[in-house]
Amino acid sequence: MSVTGAPAGEGATGPIRVLIVEDDPVAADAHAMYVNRVPGFKAVAKAHSGAAARRALERTLVDLLLLDLHLPDGHGLQLARSLRAAGHHADVIAVTSARDLAVVREGVSLGVVQYVLKPFTFGTLRDRLVRYAEFRTAQGEATGQDEVDRALASLRAPQPAALPKGLSAPTLDRVISTLRAAPEGLSAAAAAETAGLSRITARRYLEHLVESGRAVRAPQYGQVGRPELHYRWLTG
Repeated sequence: MSVTGAPAGEGATGPIRVLIVEDDPVAADAHAMYVNRVPGFKAVAKAHSGAAARRALERTLVDLLLLDLHLPDGHGLQLARSLRAAGHHADVIAVTSARDLAVVREGVSLGVVQYVLKPFTFGTLRDRLVRYAEFRTAQGEATGQDEVDRALASLRAPQPAALPKGLSAPTLDRVISTLRAAPEGLSAAAAAETAGLSRITARRYLEHLVESGRAVRAPQYGQVGRPELHYRWLTG
């Protein structure tokens, strides 16, 4: 699907082949590792610039680009536009730290099927890839509006995920409410006190939110002693 004239269904019988386009080699390695952890996906190549991505596409079959939008030799959407003009039809999941909705709208017209905002966790990328895989399986001609809507919803709508063993939805809701009410973030101890939980229990739920891409954690340094992890809610 990545080379000129390749059929749209290429790769449908095997893993979805992903080209990682990221200028930071460390980040590229991490993204490739994330991709390879998702069943049904395989990172087949990495490129650290737009020019390197074009060369990779000439020698490697690719179904999907995980494309950073800020490359050393140009904007990622410029690369996507040139690839479309050259007859490359791979889909694109854009990776960016920008929140510019004009860029999002332009990307849709160039085959960007998902956006992932930096920094992201494995859980966030896994969610996008799973939804993309569901979208790809909706092949053939739709029999009506409902089928079209379901195919698009597989890309756009979050899918409910089963909680890990030992976690309950009501307690998770309490932890989420606690975290959302503290935009500057909370330690596990502070979250536990507010939510009426033990510190160990609060940390389990907080770590689940980080793994699922709904929160981030970072060390916070005080006057003395070791830094303490603080958790912050990411989405609305």
